[in-house]
Amino acid sequence: MGIDAARGLALLGMMAVHALYVSDATGAPTWVGRVASGNAAALFAVLAGVGVAFMTGRTRVTGAGPARRAGAALVARAAVIGLLGLALGVVTDAEVAAVILPAYAVLFVLAVPLVLLPTPVLVGGAVLGAAGLPALSHLVRAGMPPPVLDNPSLGRLVTDPAGLLRELLLTGTYPALTWIPYLAIGLALGRAHLRSPRFAAGLAAGGAALAAAASGASAFLLGPAGGLAALSATSAATGLDPVDLQEILASGAEGTTPTTTWWWLAVDAPHTSTPLDLARTTGIALAVIGIMLCLDAVQRPSLRAAVTVLRAPLAAAGAMTLTLYTAHVLFLSSPFDVYAPVPGYVVQVVAVLLLGLAWRATAGRGPLETVASAAGARAARAVSPERGSTPP
Repeated sequence: MGIDAARGLALLGMMAVHALYVSDATGAPTWVGRVASGNAAALFAVLAGVGVAFMTGRTRVTGAGPARRAGAALVARAAVIGLLGLALGVVTDAEVAAVILPAYAVLFVLAVPLVLLPTPVLVGGAVLGAAGLPALSHLVRAGMPPPVLDNPSLGRLVTDPAGLLRELLLTGTYPALTWIPYLAIGLALGRAHLRSPRFAAGLAAGGAALAAAASGASAFLLGPAGGLAALSATSAATGLDPVDLQEILASGAEGTTPTTTWWWLAVDAPHTSTPLDLARTTGIALAVIGIMLCLDAVQRPSLRAAVTVLRAPLAAAGAMTLTLYTAHVLFLSSPFDVYAPVPGYVVQVVAVLLLGLAWRATAGRGPLETVASAAGARAARAVSPERGSTPP
């Protein structure tokens, strides 16, 4: 229930980023920008790793047969999610909603080798990856053309597959290679003792401490260490408008930072994919998941009943985020979205919570979740038809 509730919060956060304003006319972040921008997407990515752990029995995959089945299931799920995301890209303007599903699909493919690793290696790799992958990206992107930043679409897959792959992996709004640490830490988390109240409390406290430490480190590097002055000087020399610089520092970027100076890696703003951004948003994701798991451990009957009632709609929506996220994106791109931002968001929140409750009570798994799961199970059986279990 706690994991489903965390998924529900991630869904509502992504919806808020799409439906509401994340910055004001001066470029300063609104409360939505401070709370949800970057954090919701990172929570989605960490929970993707948790979901992969659930798919693979919450343990390391060993043996040739299980490895083939797990790999085939993950690739098949990625194909379903990726095609769905590319189809949404055809009808959805990136200014309305930056569709995360194609990058999510790439993460599922990148998870194939990760499920073979022991948990300590995953955790260590996540730490090293958070430090090293942004630096590698910074180095490599310096010689690449700027990203288009349109939503990935089926048309782009045909006309510019290399450019599409480059954006999905490195230069786009959700750069999958730089996001591998989210996936690895989520996979390790999914193998942990999630029913332990002590573990949940430690996760919440440790996540909050990590987020605070990352923000503090960024503030020190940009302030007393001279990072902001270096960024300002470099921006003036390279033609970046000072207003744009301040907006990136305050409200974030569109997936990556410029490559004009290594001082950009000291930034922790949303969607900058720097080491400190990854650390801060990972900490927030772990804290949210820890808090939701702590609620699972509430024992007092009156409080337990209140938690169950209040959290049930959130968890029901979280159990079918693929379906509800798709419906949300389609709604924003339809003639039915005639609302002002705040009323429109409230209408959507009420709709997804009620629909989630009704669907869970009557049909169980969401329709798109059923398609993705069936594709994974069929692929697993196809590569290993001999006796043995397949991923659910």
